[in-house]
Amino acid sequence: MLDRPVNARCTLQAERSQPLPVEALILGKPVEEAAELLPRLFNLCRTAQKVAARMAFGLPLGPEDAGQVRLEILREHLVRFCLKLPGHFGTGAAPFPDGWQTGGAAARLALFGPRGALPETPAELDAFLDAGQGIAPVLTRVRDCFAPGEACSGHLPDVDLSNALDVAPLENSVAGRQARNPVLLAIEERFGRGPFWRVAARAYDAQDCMNGRMPRLVSPRPGVAIVPAARGTYAIAARVEAGVVTAFHRVTPTDHLLAPGGVLDRSLASLPARKAGMAALLLDILDPCSPVRLRELDHA
Repeated sequence: MLDRPVNARCTLQAERSQPLPVEALILGKPVEEAAELLPRLFNLCRTAQKVAARMAFGLPLGPEDAGQVRLEILREHLVRFCLKLPGHFGTGAAPFPDGWQTGGAAARLALFGPRGALPETPAELDAFLDAGQGIAPVLTRVRDCFAPGEACSGHLPDVDLSNALDVAPLENSVAGRQARNPVLLAIEERFGRGPFWRVAARAYDAQDCMNGRMPRLVSPRPGVAIVPAARGTYAIAARVEAGVVTAFHRVTPTDHLLAPGGVLDRSLASLPARKAGMAALLLDILDPCSPVRLRELDHA
């Protein structure tokens, strides 16, 4: 439960799981085999991983691949809003709305209320939340769980083509790619780059997906692929010789999230000890794609 009693003076430290030896599993494989193997190694973002691998290995994409990446992102967002986050508030899971794949009117009504769209201005946001329709109750509950400045990361460098392959503290997230939205800017100014900002950004990203919009699939140079995914930006660099993978480097949004001094560490550092029971909610909002265990440090 969100109000789980904890030691009032404890703080939380993230313990990362050991990563899979992905490079060792991919090296030496024929490119087609490697491109099929990579998404099978992981449960999440399989389409983004397969597409990025094919781009990095110099293999052709199909005409539906970009659309399938967009649908995968949208599906992951709806998992948060319909299944994961409601469970933290005791409201139970809800089914995906009818027609979510095509962005039909019924899906927009179920997610965004009678207007069928999210607020376009900060002034409209309060009215949307007060109406309590669609995903507004989830947004409101997240907002009310964390005071301004709590569980916030502050500003980190944005992920871009120059640093996506560096494992460093970066803002590689859905919130980062939505950060210039005027409603998100207003939320950031009032609450900081915390849980409300991040979950609201996921809502706008879902709307963009339903509207057929998403960042491009980019290959800035041969052997490198930068692909949007449900948690941020996914990057692969590879070298292929005689049809075999001879070098491989993969960086995910979770690598940046969990980097020492990154978004997770900074968010935990600004989470008050008296709200340590909300750490599970915070983790579900940050949404790492690999297991993370939170350890309590008692400073009594």
